[in-house]
Amino acid sequence: MSETAVTATTTYRERLYVTWWFWPLPLLAAALLAAEIHMGFPGVRSWLPYVVLLPLTVLLIVRLGSTKVEVAGGELRAGEAHIPLELLGEAEIVAPEHKRRTMGPELDPAAYVVHRGWVKPLVRVRVDDPEDPTPYWVISTRHPEELVAAIRA
Repeated sequence: MSETAVTATTTYRERLYVTWWFWPLPLLAAALLAAEIHMGFPGVRSWLPYVVLLPLTVLLIVRLGSTKVEVAGGELRAGEAHIPLELLGEAEIVAPEHKRRTMGPELDPAAYVVHRGWVKPLVRVRVDDPEDPTPYWVISTRHPEELVAAIRA
């Protein structure tokens, strides 16, 4: 019997949800925009912006937080990409004081990046596949030690 995505053993799984303090500002901006449109139109068009803009804003925020980081079935999955664990090299935790350098001047343009600004810790994983032009992956995670341990296991 072969392993599928459903039957594969998961050693690490995390969803990079948007934190609660990120929600008020976009919702306030959507409400203000809806109020501005409301003031210019009478009748049905006055409440329509609230019905459209507020749910759309909630949908966009939820979509931002739908990114998954997972080690399961012999693969590392981050965002939309996946790679077999046997093609990965060294996995290292990027110290918070080196995050800006890692995401800035030291970032290879060919690197695969799953970065969420509201998630502070980063993990950098080298790719040891000679046919893959990607030198490494940079992944945001709230539990870097657990992710590195799952990749090494």
